Amino acid sequence: METIVFAGVGAMAEAIIQGFVKEGVVPPRNMYVMNKSDKEKLQKIAHKYGVQIVCEDRAILAKADLLILAMKPKDIQGAMENLFPYLGVNTTVLSVAAGVSMQSIEEKLGKRPIVRVMPNTSASIGMSASGIAFNHLVTDSQKDVFIGMLEAIGLVIEVEEDELHAVTALSGSGPAYLYYLVEAFEQAGMKFGLSQKTVRNLAVQTIAGAAEMLKQTNEEPSELRRKVTSPGGTTEAGIKALEEHDFKEIIMACVQNAEAKSRELSALLDK
Repeated sequence: METIVFAGVGAMAEAIIQGFVKEGVVPPRNMYVMNKSDKEKLQKIAHKYGVQIVCEDRAILAKADLLILAMKPKDIQGAMENLFPYLGVNTTVLSVAAGVSMQSIEEKLGKRPIVRVMPNTSASIGMSASGIAFNHLVTDSQKDVFIGMLEAIGLVIEVEEDELHAVTALSGSGPAYLYYLVEAFEQAGMKFGLSQKTVRNLAVQTIAGAAEMLKQTNEEPSELRRKVTSPGGTTEAGIKALEEHDFKEIIMACVQNAEAKSRELSALLDK
């Protein structure tokens, strides 16, 4: 990709730009940023990363290899209508706007290769877990290029477009669930006299260590759990409490609610 235009420069767009610059995916001079009205934000991004600003002259859109739709989902329909007259026929579109279908994008921007990506906020530190889906006009070689590009912000896994609802519920919203878990750990630890700082450090390292064990050992979570859980020990007592309070059912309800909400919002945005 020689020329990339970002339409919208919120947190996710900045995370992608930061990853691209850090990993040398695209030279900053070949990345352009534009938004609806926040010129101060554009200038800040341009100064920080060395990218170019799209002003009133939108001729660069006709030359762009890739247009990244990174505005808020509620703004995307109007934005696409405004962008379409300037867009080149060979420009590929990548959307990070949750819930806006490829069909909706195609209706506004015409038949062309379209990519949808569902990252999460950990993209800002290069640790996103992203689901990516392609329409039928994206070739296998192009898929490899896009996956390689987006690995600059973390893990990328190809899924079908309809599966992006589940990706949204799991990894898209997932950081919030883990932060909520840490909040609960802090409350529990402080109840027994530990300082918040102590509990925070212990909880964060415990989660990081457990995640790394899953990555490095390739063992099933159930097996790793078994190795920690000595019969009649403290871990077994804690697990018993989780089972008594239907922990797995709670997690299932959490993901089901988020997935259903993703579908509901998508239906509204595509109207």
